[in-house]
Amino acid sequence: MYAVFLTFGPNRSSASSHMAGHNAWINDGFRDGVFLMTGSLVPGRGGMVLADGLSRAALEARVADDPFVREGVVTAEIHEIQPSRLDDRLAFLAG
Repeated sequence: MYAVFLTFGPNRSSASSHMAGHNAWINDGFRDGVFLMTGSLVPGRGGMVLADGLSRAALEARVADDPFVREGVVTAEIHEIQPSRLDDRLAFLAG
């Protein structure tokens, strides 16, 4: 499992120009069963994606394909997570 932090970068002002493509990228991640959650970093620092079911190399390629990443709207930082203790509501993550 991976947490991908998307922090606003030098081209943040161009976010609106690439929002449709970024949203399509998010929708593709959910459709493909790779994204478990997305959300905003508060206050207004960027976003985060929780991803599972693919290799790190495959995730890196997917992240590089995000228009926000390609256009420098955000910088991406990928952290691998190995769950060791889960609330029963998240038991499906133990896989």
